[in-house]
Amino acid sequence: MRRIGIVGAGHAGLQLGLGLLQAGHEVILLSNQRPEQIRDARVTSSQCMFATAIAHERASGIDFWAGECPPIEEVQLAIVAPDNTRALQWSARLDGAAMSVDQRVKMPRWLSEFERRGGEVRFQSADITMLEALSRECELVVVAAGKGEIAGLFERDAARSPFTKPMRALALAYVQGLEPRARCAAVCFNIIPGVGEYFVFPALTTSGPCEIMVFEGIVGGPVDCWSDVRSPEQHLEVGCGVLKQFVPWEHERTRQVSLTDASAVLAGRFAPVVRKPLARLPSGRTLLGMADVVCLNDPITGQGSNNASKCATVYLQEILANDGRPFDPQWMTATFEKYWENARYVTEWTNSMLLPPPPHVMGLLAAAAAKPSVARWFANAFDDPRRFYPPFADPAAAQRLIESAV
Repeated sequence: MRRIGIVGAGHAGLQLGLGLLQAGHEVILLSNQRPEQIRDARVTSSQCMFATAIAHERASGIDFWAGECPPIEEVQLAIVAPDNTRALQWSARLDGAAMSVDQRVKMPRWLSEFERRGGEVRFQSADITMLEALSRECELVVVAAGKGEIAGLFERDAARSPFTKPMRALALAYVQGLEPRARCAAVCFNIIPGVGEYFVFPALTTSGPCEIMVFEGIVGGPVDCWSDVRSPEQHLEVGCGVLKQFVPWEHERTRQVSLTDASAVLAGRFAPVVRKPLARLPSGRTLLGMADVVCLNDPITGQGSNNASKCATVYLQEILANDGRPFDPQWMTATFEKYWENARYVTEWTNSMLLPPPPHVMGLLAAAAAKPSVARWFANAFDDPRRFYPPFADPAAAQRLIESAV
């Protein structure tokens, strides 16, 4: 049995902690919120988990919502024309259903399960003094708190971080009453060239099934329009106005829409960043970062919770394989690089989607509307973005894919 400390009770930290407890290790978890505070707080994300990430949860015995959460069975993509009609549209079936569970539902349940499995939760904010004390108690301290002061201990990796400022103004709303899609539930992704993106998909929230509306506005553009919003109701009104102006077929679905609760909206912006995986405390002890701490992507491709799950899975495997050996900086660096083997493709793809698409990518999107196999390839690469490469980066590979497709 080894003693591991984890800072942060989000998706990555809790999944890792639960897996370590399942394997017989001792885990101390630092959380700055109690379960009831998480449940009553504002929504935190627009998570959509695809089949591989869901399978990781199932393997750890923490997939508690399979029979309750509405399944997402397709990906639908549309590109908006200058006259706000569809320039093209296609949809394709996912090989395995995706699903989205509100973090306000998932994290309190996982915290309870963590304690049931024998984990120790300390409800307190982490500062340098606290981290020093935890690092003395534990053989390894993993930092999974991605957006606070602690994340600042990890140095930005300039070679892997092409952006120094936010690329999108972000907003989301959890709603009920949205007119359902006719055939089956899908992630409906709409690209508005020169303006931004809008996507919407089913989810499970504190009051039951819902849909999550997500807006991505190019900074300084017409969908960068959330700074003057003063209430949740105005937030939804502004969002519906965006749809009426730019995506009228999506606006038609909102005739009976309302917020699921008063805390069901969120707006903000951040610069995507990759950070170096190690941080050194004043004592000289080293911390290992994970998930959003070291690889924070824009939500445009819906990969945040998937990255968290995959990172937790890699770290768990590497910790268990390191039986009897020290968790030294060399091991920490190698463990992050193992995760980066997958995350680099997610990061490259996500960053590319924040820029105007090159001609060969537009060719792939157009081919998907004409050739079902290209659409299926594109849709299922959301589950494993490594599948996008080389065609997404190499015009010749893209052309070969299109020519061989049916």
